[in-house]
Amino acid sequence: MPAEFKDKDPLAIAQMLYSRMLDEMLSKSEDVGNRFPEEARKIYYEEAAARAIRGTATQAEHDELVDEGIPVARLPVPPAGKLN
Repeated sequence: MPAEFKDKDPLAIAQMLYSRMLDEMLSKSEDVGNRFPEEARKIYYEEAAARAIRGTATQAEHDELVDEGIPVARLPVPPAGKLN
């Protein structure tokens, strides 16, 4: 276990790790908003340059992407302006 986590509350550790992961994801991906399903398909079918994207999709859109074999993940991201 890294020294920075020694003697810390497990919940505090989880929050720190989630915050770091979220920072990485937000800084290294393009926000395509509600165009996410369309952009994910374009990337998957090589109609657009491969890149990390994030955005929004309805449950039905998410399920359709999964059914097509397109690798996507639902992650809880706080709304803009609500991040610490």
